[in-house]
Amino acid sequence: MNVEAAAGSVPELAWFKSSYSGAEGGQCVEVAARPDAVHVRDSKDKRGPILSFTSKGWAAFMEFSTQD
Repeated sequence: MNVEAAAGSVPELAWFKSSYSGAEGGQCVEVAARPDAVHVRDSKDKRGPILSFTSKGWAAFMEFSTQD
């Protein structure tokens, strides 16, 4: 995992809000996928830091997070 300094340090990305994010504007994250990485940011701080995961690392996280 890498942390990018700010949104400006990653080329144009198509961001999508998590389906688990509530409508009341609380804890929300946005995700943008590219062939080489998956990027995650706080939807309330679009110019803040971005976490970047390899595609393999993201897949492992998703597999772990969906286990009962």
